[in-house]
Amino acid sequence: MTLLVLIRDAADIVGLPRPSAVVSSADTQVRQLLALANREGKSLAQRHDWTVQQKTATHTTLAAEDQGTIVSIAPDFDRLANETTWNRSQQERVGGPLSPIDWQLLQASTVTGPYQDFRIQGGNLHLYPAPPAGETVAFDYVAKSWCQSAVSVAQTRWAADDDTGILSEDLMLLGIIWRWKQQKGMDYGEDFSTYEKEVMHAAARDGGRRVISLDEDAYEYQPTIRAPIGSWAP
Repeated sequence: MTLLVLIRDAADIVGLPRPSAVVSSADTQVRQLLALANREGKSLAQRHDWTVQQKTATHTTLAAEDQGTIVSIAPDFDRLANETTWNRSQQERVGGPLSPIDWQLLQASTVTGPYQDFRIQGGNLHLYPAPPAGETVAFDYVAKSWCQSAVSVAQTRWAADDDTGILSEDLMLLGIIWRWKQQKGMDYGEDFSTYEKEVMHAAARDGGRRVISLDEDAYEYQPTIRAPIGSWAP
């Protein structure tokens, strides 16, 4: 669904004339719908670690604590996926992110431990102790982009009428509707309640969930003899 289709659908629901253009429009109503669409996209992207926004970054280490900017290592970086940072060369998890207190404690320590920890400070990735050059560190992260251009360039704002959403456009439409009614001083309670329920349902379905069993052996492989179905002579 393009931005133009999205805004036209929203206009139909709230009782406005269907616009022929959105980004280039001088109509104040259309401009407001566009602003609400941008606000909704940014808000929805922060509500959940949507799988469509999840990416993996790999980094070849420098022989220094400061490994460079996090956005050069992980383009379109917004936030880390917890507990996913590993030194693949050493096959060890990298601890962290460290708090400022813990980081300064390590800096003041006269003993250097055998395991690495990390901290993001000033937009840069720091590893302690400083690794040797050439090792591979990897982590998962959530990208900040939530829409894309017609040629699939990731974006953090609607920029053209033929842009498409990366996140659920159905959720975006519901979000635009309740935000519009709120801005106009209309009763938006039912629309907001529907939106919240749909967001929670979408988040629960996103990426699937592991089955939790109280039987610890339920999903473990059990050695057995398997025979094909068929007739067997006595």
